[in-house]
Amino acid sequence: MASILVCYGTGEGQTEKVADRLADELTVRGHDPTTVNVKAVGSHLDVADFDAVLVGASIHFGRQQKAVRKFVTANRDVLVTKPTGFFQVSGASANENGAAEATTYVEKFVEATNWRPDRIGLFGGAIRFSEYGFLLGALMKRVVESGFPEVDASGDVEFTDWESVDAFADAFATFVEERFGDAGGTE
Repeated sequence: MASILVCYGTGEGQTEKVADRLADELTVRGHDPTTVNVKAVGSHLDVADFDAVLVGASIHFGRQQKAVRKFVTANRDVLVTKPTGFFQVSGASANENGAAEATTYVEKFVEATNWRPDRIGLFGGAIRFSEYGFLLGALMKRVVESGFPEVDASGDVEFTDWESVDAFADAFATFVEERFGDAGGTE
């Protein structure tokens, strides 16, 4: 069994939902995940204490959260010594046409942080009209209507493909298990 840190940054909560789902799947595989919002990470959390690390971020206006970039940059020297993964949640990942755009966001993140994760997962996010003010809500409705004409923009919309999230968790768990052998992480 490996101890796996699953840390994330989120805007409206979809990345947290993805992080929780990844942790649930890792638990099913027999691992010990710890899920933490990077904004809540304090000096009490030492990345070196974990066997593997997953880092997640959502995209807002073309960038991941500043707190996620700071976390990765501050812990880069430790991250490069462990099995790691990065997952990104965005509207761009919600359809095939946006895959290249989502990949570009990851490439910019890797360049900015000088960290190359071992595994990368790209997942569709959610649009929470119920949490937006008038102007942002109107803007987001136009985005949905132009980019996703089949989607009803009258309420909250979730684009996350949960089977893809589960598959990513399974692939990451397999990677960690292969890295540590059948015994898993440190015991």
